[in-house]
Amino acid sequence: MPVGVVAAFDDAKGIGTIRGDDGREYSFHCTALVDGSRTIDEGTGVAYEVVAGHLGRWEASRVSRA
Repeated sequence: MPVGVVAAFDDAKGIGTIRGDDGREYSFHCTALVDGSRTIDEGTGVAYEVVAGHLGRWEASRVSRA
């Protein structure tokens, strides 16, 4: 699984961005957090899977704290 950090997270919308160790950025929704929480702090280290999103863009899925 790729690893990175949470670059941004909007609690009101439940949408965030992960910056991977490879420099790429992937968006994610709070429902992708595997621990069931609905929020995560910016700067938190995470592991994630990359999947095709609804609009044809790559997104992060199965996001877990690393």
